[in-house]
Amino acid sequence: MNSKNYFSELIKRGLLKKEKIGLDQVRALLASSAKNLAASRKTIAIDEETCFAMAYTAMLKIARAILFLHGLRPSDGQQHKTTIEVAGKILGGEFKELIEKFDKMRRKRNQFTYDPLLPLSERETKDALKTAEKFSEKVKEYLKKTDLQGKLF
Repeated sequence: MNSKNYFSELIKRGLLKKEKIGLDQVRALLASSAKNLAASRKTIAIDEETCFAMAYTAMLKIARAILFLHGLRPSDGQQHKTTIEVAGKILGGEFKELIEKFDKMRRKRNQFTYDPLLPLSERETKDALKTAEKFSEKVKEYLKKTDLQGKLF
C-alpha cells in the first residue's frame, strides 16, 4: 500500500487526522527533544527508568515532528503506537531498524510504567539512549535534505 492510501486508511479508521500545523510547533518539538536527550544523558547514572523514559520521549517528539511536517496528527487512544508506525512509513526503509527499536522501547516503557516490579537493566537503558541519539542524528540529516527552503534550521 502506498503512503497516500496508508494515511487515508488510518484517517478513515480515526487513528490520524489531517491538520495544518505550523513550523513553529515542529521547531518546538525538535528543541524539546534535544532537551530530553540532554536530560537522559545526565540521569543515566542516577535512575535507569528516568533515563530510558527521557530517551523514549525524545524519540516520540521527533516522530511527532515528522508527522506534523506532513500535516498529520495522531488522534486515537494509541497515539504513541500510531506515531511510531506513521513516522516509520514516512521515513522509509532506511529507518526500519531504528523504528523497530523505537517500538520495542515503547512497549518496555509501558511495562515499567504500569508494572513497577518489571526490571529494567542498565544495558537496556544504555541501548535506549544510544538508539535515541542515533535516531535524532539520522532524522536531522533527513530533515536537512528535505528542508529545501531552509525553514527548519
